Amino acid sequence: MLTNIDRYQMAVPDSDACIKAWQDLLGAQVEGSDVIQHLNADRTRLRLGKGFIEILQPKGPGVIADAIAARGPHFFAAGASTKDMAGVAAQLAKFTDNILTESEQMYVIGADVGIPGLRLVISQHEERPSIGAIDYIYEATLLAADAQQQTERFAEVFNLDAQSFVNIDSPRFGYNGTLTLFKERELHRFEVISPINPETTMARFFDKIGPCLYMGFAETNELFEIEQKADANDLGMTIDRPEERSTSLVADQIWLHPATLGGMMLGLSRPSMAWSWSGSPERVAEVS
Repeated sequence: MLTNIDRYQMAVPDSDACIKAWQDLLGAQVEGSDVIQHLNADRTRLRLGKGFIEILQPKGPGVIADAIAARGPHFFAAGASTKDMAGVAAQLAKFTDNILTESEQMYVIGADVGIPGLRLVISQHEERPSIGAIDYIYEATLLAADAQQQTERFAEVFNLDAQSFVNIDSPRFGYNGTLTLFKERELHRFEVISPINPETTMARFFDKIGPCLYMGFAETNELFEIEQKADANDLGMTIDRPEERSTSLVADQIWLHPATLGGMMLGLSRPSMAWSWSGSPERVAEVS
């Protein structure tokens, strides 16, 4: 029913600065702008990869202004595409009558369907060429108090096949949970996780904010070039490169810190690398 993770929406007080950050580092391109009335926000739509980054700046009091007052600039909503908007609407109607449609998109508040912290915008699926330094985005991470319970709810609400899901466990970052792959052999999914180590940054963040969207992930053929550019401009990032691999070779993944992109953390993986934790490690290409 859901096809791809196809966009991220950010709530920011200064859209110009946020837009510039995505343009300068990742080559995003402005496609257009409009107003989202129910959020009372100006929206600038950036094309990046095969999808969009949508920057929301408040026009005055309202949902976006309140969100920024509570959290500062942040990852406000994930976006998923579907080839069956009517079918998704009918499925969601089983759980809530509070699905708002604007600009040919459906807006879902997670609390209304039993998934605290989620905000989701659903759009008609379109095939698009890749733009900028990103091949495509594929993941939105939700922090949950009980990842297993919320994973079951995702499957129920969005009619996902739990047989395609992959358990994930990260001792390094202190969390566990599930990747709700929309289809087998494709990366697009929600990552639904719970912090399990109270000493980690993620756990402290969760204690402060509660259930919420935490970060996104994308695949890129230009990971090495992005790392070099970020380093040259002293932009915050965390690099995952095996100790035995030369720094002249591409890392496996990097995480761009929230301040680097105007308030949202974005993970980037080299092509095929995400399969190492997504159920098909045999698909990972070697670096040479």
